[in-house]
Amino acid sequence: MIHSMTGFASSESDTPQGTLLWELRSVNHRYLEMQFKLPDGFRALEPALRELISRKLKRGKVDATLHFRPATTAAANLTVNEELAQQVIQQAEKLAAAISTPQSFSSLDVLRWPGVVAEDGVDLKALFDPAQALLSETLDALVANRAREGERIQAALDERLVQIDALGSSVAARMPLVLDGIRARVRERALGLEIKVDDERLEQELVLLAQKMDVAEELDRLHAHVAETRETFAMDGAVGRRLDFLMQEFNREANTLGSKSADPETTRAAVDLKVLIEQLREQVQNVE
Repeated sequence: MIHSMTGFASSESDTPQGTLLWELRSVNHRYLEMQFKLPDGFRALEPALRELISRKLKRGKVDATLHFRPATTAAANLTVNEELAQQVIQQAEKLAAAISTPQSFSSLDVLRWPGVVAEDGVDLKALFDPAQALLSETLDALVANRAREGERIQAALDERLVQIDALGSSVAARMPLVLDGIRARVRERALGLEIKVDDERLEQELVLLAQKMDVAEELDRLHAHVAETRETFAMDGAVGRRLDFLMQEFNREANTLGSKSADPETTRAAVDLKVLIEQLREQVQNVE
């Protein structure tokens, strides 16, 4: 089953230090490209995150965003610098004695002094393993999302492959009638020249003309490309580039069919083939 390169997934996890939230978005790209938005303190984790993503995705542009909300209890541990607080109190009392109308101050005023109260920070390194585990879980969800989108793409590709097969078969069925008609027109014109025509020579020219207009090989290759595309759907791993190559081969056969056409119906079929192949190519551009 083919996978799309377009998808979205998010996962959230609560830890004693706070809440982690991963958001992953991916779109089509020739290669695997990753962009990270990480909170301060998580930058050192980026190489490990890149390795983790590259093990599960092969192509696409991936935007990975990590959000972290500290728990309310994580910042509840406060430490009072009693020595600094005592110095602040002593200096405040000296100033109060020197002022004729001193203003009163409270313990809260002392605590507000810079450095008197220290807040214990969150140990972000303790969150590295949970962040990686949550990313792995989010990646699984993203892969599943891309697989579901791949099913829709494959259904659209299958529908157009059926139409291409039908067009090829209709052209093949019509070719004997086209060649017979050309033979009849050429023979009629030759007989109308009021000159003696060598029947053997005329037959040789008709054979050469029929060979130039013969599209049996192109139609055979067209059907072979349809079969190869369907086999590619069943392959494991990223098959987008292989499908892209097959689209080039499809287009080559359609161009040759159009250049050899000497019949309006065949020309119309060649144009319809190009339209279907372009629709295939647009869908294939989004296959991993």
